[in-house]
Amino acid sequence: MTMPLDAQDTDGPEEAALLARYARGDAAAARALTTRLTPRAYGHAMRLLGDRAEAEDVAQEAMMRLWKIAPDWRTGEAKVTTWLYRVVANLCTDRLRRRPRGPVALDDVAEPLDPAPGAEDRLLAQARRDALARALASLPERQRLAVMLRHFEGATNPEIAERLDVSVEAVESLTARGKRALAAALKGQATALGYEG
Repeated sequence: MTMPLDAQDTDGPEEAALLARYARGDAAAARALTTRLTPRAYGHAMRLLGDRAEAEDVAQEAMMRLWKIAPDWRTGEAKVTTWLYRVVANLCTDRLRRRPRGPVALDDVAEPLDPAPGAEDRLLAQARRDALARALASLPERQRLAVMLRHFEGATNPEIAERLDVSVEAVESLTARGKRALAAALKGQATALGYEG
């Protein structure tokens, strides 16, 4: 199982040190950082997008951006994983905004590859994931990040406060407002998404 971003370690100075070594041309440091961060970037993107190919593209793009900024990285200003987390979230948001909205014509829906029982459930689950992803993408950035960290990553309010550089009280406010906005964005879709009663 892929661990959430920042869950496998505390993102101490080792990531920044590896990034600095990479910037000086150390190939071993690049491999170590890639092994450490790419699965977490992919896992986070997968949770947001629900599509493996897109998640792989996002993880690759995020790592490419990390390599590009490596020579200018200033240790102590931000955690490498926090920076990467935000880049992944922003790339996913961009992709979600480009997805078509509204009803899809029946002719545009591909035939399921697996006609076994349960295909309808898988389609419904995907529709639910897509609706949630669109609703998340509609939130202001800090609300979206606070909600995702709390409810998808399982981070505590103090951890979220540290990552977003805000107070714990601000995190509580952001998550409460974000949840209300999500509920409003999803209102009226319950029946279409198979939630009845």
